[in-house]
Amino acid sequence: MDNLRDHLMYAAVFGWFSFVWFGWAQEAPPAAWRAWLGSGAVLGLITGIVGGYLSYQHWHAASALNSNRNFQWYLVFFVAELSLALVGALVLFYLHKADQVVVWVSLVVAVHFIGLKFVFDDSALFGLAGLMLLVLIFAYPMATHFQVALSAVIGAVNGILLLGFAWLGFLRLLM
Repeated sequence: MDNLRDHLMYAAVFGWFSFVWFGWAQEAPPAAWRAWLGSGAVLGLITGIVGGYLSYQHWHAASALNSNRNFQWYLVFFVAELSLALVGALVLFYLHKADQVVVWVSLVVAVHFIGLKFVFDDSALFGLAGLMLLVLIFAYPMATHFQVALSAVIGAVNGILLLGFAWLGFLRLLM
């Protein structure tokens, strides 16, 4: 991925969604985690705003999404992700398994990065997908060990991962 605007949009989108995951982690965290989660959320929000502003300033720069085919596939993955997350969440609420919604949404988000790898021709998205899937594997034992809600573990670690990938978007501008 050699496109300036895509790097900046990584910072904007991943920064924003790190803010969202850190927020979800604040659903039922241990008291000792609250300041860290709040700090992560603030960093994610600032990163997202700066990335958004800079991507706006470079809106006409090259992007993988300038290709109609890539943009169409991006929309397919985006709509599929939203639809699957929503339907799965509604089913889980209906089954009185609301605490599992965070697991389902994280799984859908992780898998969608596999498809986006091909849209952006960026193997780092495979890495992000893999790391998010590892979070799901270890979330249950971690939540049990630390005696915390799944949302605290999954939200915190996904927040960290997405914030790291947002900053990677900025770092790639220097490479």
